[in-house]
Amino acid sequence: MRQFTTIATNGFLELVRQPVFLLLMTGSLAFEIFLAVPYYFAFGDEPKLVANSVLAAMFLSGLFGAVLNASSSLAREIRSGTALVVLSKPVGRLTFLLAKFTGLAVALTVSTYVNLVGALIASRMAFDAYGKTDLPAIVILGAAVGLAFMLGGFSNFFLRRHFVSDAVAALVVLTTIAAFVIFQYTRQMESLGTLAQVNWNLVPAGILLLFALWVLAALALACSTRLDSIPTLAICSTLFLAGLMSDYFFGRPAAHGNWWASMLYSIVPNWQLFWLADAINMGKSTFHWGYLAKALVYAVLYTGAALAAGAVLFEDRELS
Repeated sequence: MRQFTTIATNGFLELVRQPVFLLLMTGSLAFEIFLAVPYYFAFGDEPKLVANSVLAAMFLSGLFGAVLNASSSLAREIRSGTALVVLSKPVGRLTFLLAKFTGLAVALTVSTYVNLVGALIASRMAFDAYGKTDLPAIVILGAAVGLAFMLGGFSNFFLRRHFVSDAVAALVVLTTIAAFVIFQYTRQMESLGTLAQVNWNLVPAGILLLFALWVLAALALACSTRLDSIPTLAICSTLFLAGLMSDYFFGRPAAHGNWWASMLYSIVPNWQLFWLADAINMGKSTFHWGYLAKALVYAVLYTGAALAAGAVLFEDRELS
C-alpha cells in the first residue's frame, strides 16, 4: 500500500508540474467565460446555449487532458527508462499501472473542478437580448487568475519552488474565492429587472463529465502501455466520436437483434450516458443525483475493464 501511495502521489505531482496541464486548465476556464460574453440573440434561450457550450468545452478539454497526461504519465516514462527503474524495485506492474491511473484521475479531478467553477460563473454571467455583459465578474475572475500566476512566479523566484504546480494550487483556491465573491456580492441583470441565477444543475452534469474523463483516462493509459502520444490521441478521439454516435450506429441495430451491433454497443463507451445538458434544458432536475450513482457504477466497470486490458498489454511489454 505504501508503494502504491508513493507512486500515485509522485504521478499526480508530476502531472500538475507539466506546463500543458496549467495551459489546458487556464485556457478552458478562459474560453468558458468567453462563451458568456457575446450577444447571442437566441430568443431567450441564451442561458441554455451557454450551459451547453461550457459543458462541451469541459468535455473536449478533458479529452485532450486525459490523453496528454496519460502519455506523459506512462508512455514517456517507459521511453525514458523511468518505469524500468521503478519496476526493478519490489513493485508489480499491476500496482504500477493502477497507481499511475490514480494519480491521473486525481489530476483530472482538479482540472475538472476548476472548469466546473468556471461553468457556474458563466451560467451566472449569461444574459439575454435585454441584458449586458457582466464586466464585474470578468474583472474579479481575471484578477484571481492573474494573482494565481503572480503567486506562482513569486514562489518560483524567491522560494525556488516549481512555478506550474504552485500556480495550479493557487488557481484552485483563488477561482473558488472569486466565484464566491461573484455569487454573493455582484448582480447581473437579465431582462426586465430580473436577476440572473447560478445554474446549480451544472454540478451533477460536471460530475458526470468527470466520470467520463476517468473512463477516457483508463482507455488512454491502456493505449499508452504500447503507443506514444499521437497514436493514443487518434485512438481515443476515434472512440470519443464513436461513443457519441453509439446510440444511432449500434443501439438501433442492437434493438433489432443484430449480434454485431450488440457486441459493439457493449464495447464502445456510450458518452451520451454522461451528457446531462439535454435533461437540464428540459427542466428535469429531480433524478440527477440518483442517476449519478448509476453512472458511477457504469464508469467504474468500464474503467476496470480498460485497466484490465491495459494490464494485459503492459505485462509483457519490453521496458529495456
